[in-house]
Amino acid sequence: MISYARQTQEEQSQAAPPPMEEHIAPAPRVSVQAFCETVETAAAVQAAGEDRRLGKAHLKIQMGGMAAAIEAYRSAPTPNVIVLESDGRNDLLGGLDQLATVCDAGTRVVVIGRINDVTLYRELVRRGVSDYVLAPVGAIDVVRSICNLFSAPEAKAVGRVIAVVGAKGGVGASTISHNVAWAIARDLAMDAVVADLDLAFGTAGLDYNQDPPQGIADAVFSPDRVDTAFIDRLLSKCTDHLSLLAAPATLDRVYDFGTDAFDAVFDTLRSTMPCIVLDVPHQWAGWTKRALIGADDILIVAAPDLANLRNTKNLFDLLKAARPNDRPPLYCLNQVGVPKRPEIAATEFAKAIESQPVVSIPFEPQIFGSAANNGQMIAEISANHKSIEMFLQIAQRLTGRSETKKQKSSLFSPLIEKLRGR
Repeated sequence: MISYARQTQEEQSQAAPPPMEEHIAPAPRVSVQAFCETVETAAAVQAAGEDRRLGKAHLKIQMGGMAAAIEAYRSAPTPNVIVLESDGRNDLLGGLDQLATVCDAGTRVVVIGRINDVTLYRELVRRGVSDYVLAPVGAIDVVRSICNLFSAPEAKAVGRVIAVVGAKGGVGASTISHNVAWAIARDLAMDAVVADLDLAFGTAGLDYNQDPPQGIADAVFSPDRVDTAFIDRLLSKCTDHLSLLAAPATLDRVYDFGTDAFDAVFDTLRSTMPCIVLDVPHQWAGWTKRALIGADDILIVAAPDLANLRNTKNLFDLLKAARPNDRPPLYCLNQVGVPKRPEIAATEFAKAIESQPVVSIPFEPQIFGSAANNGQMIAEISANHKSIEMFLQIAQRLTGRSETKKQKSSLFSPLIEKLRGR
């Protein structure tokens, strides 16, 4: 009837990190029908349906609980997922037995109940229930339950999408995104890919000193061909842990895209890469808005002036409203301390945004210009430069990971190395 259940509610609550920090992979294109008994649960399910991670799912809500579900499927096929709310234990088990007679093979059932009892849970498992969630539920509980039905336990770390965008053109968002991706790959030892979404003027290829014959344009203009093998052929290897999906940076065609133009590329990257860094150009279109809202974490790069403050505030407000179950975007200040330029202090910036910047990166044209002209990262130009630690701070905040611990050397290290060699 329905797929095997995962872990108990108590185990989930013990193992799960705080809701605002955990990574929940988006659900695929599935149909979900919920049968609720209370207005509160119906409201939570409705709010869940508006979450970005269920953006591809088709959700329908009905009142009436178990009885309504059994009646509905006597003459209609069942969806991919059924969400049922029930109060009583006897009615629940008996109702599930009746539902099994009209339920199509492969349909998954999520039960929302109020009885916290391991015996009941075992009975639900025996009947093939996929998940049991204790009421009262919030929107994020429903999102987590449905999305986890389609996420393999061993793949929890796969597919974290980080979007980096400038609050204004020319603030150095691409430079920041490329150096942060470098820190993720080198210092956090995560396999990462940089996707340069500025197809006409992207600089990722220049910054990483790469000139691949193919890149992201080949995928965007051939959506029917996009799969894991096709994307792998388009990737350019920068380091052992870092790859690049480069932009063509040519003007021989016009890059007008539909809202969902990049969906196939992002979905494929999610299934193969632990970390995807999107270098989002400073333009406002349906696809850029979709990329930002659909990302797991967002970094806004701003310079300390009035236009950047206004744009950062607008982006913050829009993204917080569109992503109510995610943590707010992060932002950093860049090009701080330009000689003779009036600037808005970081404290005033933070007061207006109601959030502190992750870091404030000073204006240092000499080293940043040298890195850009040489096709290198700041860490390659100057291993001890203070901005490297800032890039690592951003990487840690965006990924939720700490720096990979390095073994401390001691007086006996040379001797140990020799013994290992033998």
